[in-house]
Amino acid sequence: MSEHHTHFIKHIVTEDMESGAYDSITTRFPPEPNGYLHIGHAKSIVLNFELADEFGGTTNLRFDDTNPLKEDKEYVDAIKEDIEWLGYEPENLRFASNYFEEMYNQAVSLIKRGLAYVEDLSQDEVRELRGTLTEPGKESPARNRSVEENLELFEQMRSGAFADGEKTLRAKIDMSSPNINLRDPVLYRISHTDHHNTGSDWCIYPMYSFAHPLEDAIEGVTHSLCTLEFEDQRPLYDWVIAKADLASEPKQIEFARLNLTNTVMSKRKLKQLVDEAFVDGWDDPRMPTISGLRRRGFTPESIKQFCREIGVSKADNLVDVRMLEHFLREDLKLKAPRTMAVLDPVKVIITNYPEGETEWLPAEVNPENEEMGTRQIPFSREIYIEREDFMEDPPKKYFRLFPNNEVRIKHAYFIHCHDFKKDENGRVTELYCTYDPETKSGSGFDARKVKGTLHYVEAGHAVPAEFRLYERLIDDEAEGDNFLDFVNSESLTVKHGFVEPNMADVTAYDKFQFFRHGYFSVDPKDSSPGAPVFNRVVELKSSFKLK
Repeated sequence: MSEHHTHFIKHIVTEDMESGAYDSITTRFPPEPNGYLHIGHAKSIVLNFELADEFGGTTNLRFDDTNPLKEDKEYVDAIKEDIEWLGYEPENLRFASNYFEEMYNQAVSLIKRGLAYVEDLSQDEVRELRGTLTEPGKESPARNRSVEENLELFEQMRSGAFADGEKTLRAKIDMSSPNINLRDPVLYRISHTDHHNTGSDWCIYPMYSFAHPLEDAIEGVTHSLCTLEFEDQRPLYDWVIAKADLASEPKQIEFARLNLTNTVMSKRKLKQLVDEAFVDGWDDPRMPTISGLRRRGFTPESIKQFCREIGVSKADNLVDVRMLEHFLREDLKLKAPRTMAVLDPVKVIITNYPEGETEWLPAEVNPENEEMGTRQIPFSREIYIEREDFMEDPPKKYFRLFPNNEVRIKHAYFIHCHDFKKDENGRVTELYCTYDPETKSGSGFDARKVKGTLHYVEAGHAVPAEFRLYERLIDDEAEGDNFLDFVNSESLTVKHGFVEPNMADVTAYDKFQFFRHGYFSVDPKDSSPGAPVFNRVVELKSSFKLK
C-alpha cells in the first residue's frame, strides 16, 4: 500500500462514497495505443491505481483503440510492460474495440429517437457551418432527414457502401450552443483500415468523444479521471451518458496534466523525434517515455514518489524536472553500490612501486547503507586516473595532480608527480609518479595533509567500458510546432574508459554510484559480457531543493 496524499479528487470520491452515490469505486487508465507512454501518463497511472486501491476499488486498463490509422500492437505491448514495471496490476484488461457492436447499437438507438443523423458534408464543410465562439452554427441540410433514411444510410456506412470521408454520423444536439462541442458533433466516421484487434470487421469507427463515455458506462467506471483539455467536452460526455441505454452513470473529473521543464509531453512530438531520427527509438534514454526512463536507469519507486508529491490539482503548473531527479537520487543513494570508474583515462606509472605486485585494498560498498559491507579493489604500479585530474600548468586553487604536487589516491596512497610524457600532438599520454608506502589509507597516517583526492582504476584488472552522458534533450521550453528548433544537439556524449574488476559481470539495469561522476545504470540493449555500457542516470548533486 502506498502512502496516501489528499487532493480534491479524493474529497469528491469520499463524499460520493459517504452519500451512497456509489457502493464501490472503479477507475480506469485508458491510453490510446498510438505511441509509448511518457512521464505525464505516469501521473495518471499512479492517480487511478492508487486512488482505487485506497478506497478498496478496482482499476481497469483499457486501450482506447478507436482510430486504426495510428494504432499498433507494438504500442499495446509496450504500454502493458510499462504499467507492470511501475508495479501495478490492472483488475481488468479491456479494449474499446471489444465494444464496437454495443457502440453501434447505441448509435442506432440515437437515430431511432431522432438524436443522430447521417451527414453528407465534408469535414471542411461541416467546419464552416459550425460557427465560432461568438457566432452560432448553422444547421446542415441533412439534419432533418427521416429516421428511416438515416437508419438505412448508417447501415450502408457499416456495410462499406461509401468511401472514406463520404459520410459521417452526427449527434443532433444544439447548433446554437455556446459550447462548440455540442454543435452536432461527429459520432462515427468511415475508415477502410484494418484494425489491430478486429481486423477488417469494421469500416466505421466511433469518435473518441462518443466512445469514451460509453466505454466507462459499459465497464461500470464510477470516476472517469481526465486531464483539463477534456473539461470542455464534459457536457458532451454527460449528454452521451444521459442518452445511452446503460445502467451505469460514471462521473468525469478533470485535473491538471503534468508539465515538466525542458521536456516534450506530446506523443505526436515524441513520435516525430523518433521518426526523424533525433533519438534512437522510443526507449532512447533521453526520451521522457517510461521505457526511455527505464532504459536510462530510473527506478519505478522514484517515478511513483515523484507523481505522489507533485499532487493533483485543477491549476496548470510547470514542474522543475530536477524534482524528478531529486526523488531518483533519494532512491538510488540507498541502493546503488559505490565504485570507481575512469571515463577519460590517462595512465599513471608509479615508478617506485614493485613491478608485478598487486595489493587488494578494502573500500565501503555504500557509505549510505552499511549493510552492503565492503569490496576489495586492486592497486599496482600502473593505474588510470581522469585526464581532467592532471594539469601541466594549473591555475590557483587547483588541488589535483600537477608536476611536483602530491595527492591522495582514494582508498590507497599519496602519490607525487615528477614527470609526464606527451605525444606529437601535445596530448599527455603518461604520468610518472612515486608513492609513499607510509600513507596507506586506513593506516592512521597524518604526518602531512593533501587537498586533493583522486579516484582511479588499476590498469591490470581494469574492465573496458563505454559511458553515455546525457544532457537535456530540449534546451528550452519548446512551444508550438517548431519544437525541433530546441533539440539539444549535444544531449549525448560518449566516453570510453575503465571500471573496477568487480564490474566485469554486470547485467542489464544494474545500478552503481561512480565516485564523482554520478549514478549509472547498465544499458539493457547495447551491453555485452566483458564490454559493459553504462548510462548516466543522474549526476550526484543538484541545486534543486524540495520545499
